[in-house]
Amino acid sequence: KPNGPFDLSVFNFDSIFYAVTLGILGCWLLWRAARKATSGVPGRFQAAVEILVEMVDSQAKGIVHSAESRKFVAPLALTVFVWIFLMNAMDLLPVDLLPAIWHVAGPAMGAPDYMRVVPTADLSVTMGLSVAVLLVCIYYNIKIKGAGGWVHELFTAPFGSHPLLWPFNFLMQIIEFVAKTVSHGMRLFGNMYAGELIFMLIALMGGAWALSATGILLAIGHVVAGLVWAIFHILIITLQAFVFMMLTLVYIGQAH
Repeated sequence: KPNGPFDLSVFNFDSIFYAVTLGILGCWLLWRAARKATSGVPGRFQAAVEILVEMVDSQAKGIVHSAESRKFVAPLALTVFVWIFLMNAMDLLPVDLLPAIWHVAGPAMGAPDYMRVVPTADLSVTMGLSVAVLLVCIYYNIKIKGAGGWVHELFTAPFGSHPLLWPFNFLMQIIEFVAKTVSHGMRLFGNMYAGELIFMLIALMGGAWALSATGILLAIGHVVAGLVWAIFHILIITLQAFVFMMLTLVYIGQAH
């Protein structure tokens, strides 16, 4: 178990496992839709994927104006949306279902008795995603402007090209890169971590029930609150995936 969110002495193998597994699942779903695509009347699955692809493509066209870059950026944005949506959707499983199974199976295999099933509620995962987006932005900064042009921009924007302003310009540029990257990852982490905590609090209502009037009300409240929050959470997991995707497009668009 990690000692704090920035402990680099261990790997969060549970987050890695679920993130990689869901990434493979998302790629398989998109591959299956492309493989079974037909020019005739589409089925519901194909129609849903086509709507998603068209939505992402239209957003990419409005933000990244280079048609050459969009050949990579649009599929990247689609992958980001699907992958993060699937990782967020793990929050809809009963909060103790998979950890309870692992509580029996994990120690029997010599593994730690600890499991987190929502990868995006792990700060190391969301910051890893945002750092990957930062690297893509740096790549396009150099590709579009050239190494010399990007370095020139680092030292001359936003205040001007006077040599006395170079340190301040460079500092502002670094602060901007760091702030965008940290906020990109922290926004997704904060929302999903808070959602997970609320599911845990609702689960505690059910765990505290007893054969009394108050206890029965707790049990009923557990079911009602859990259902309401799960329905509302469908909007949250979709919105957070969309926001992360849009910010990815915006940051890459700024690099152009």
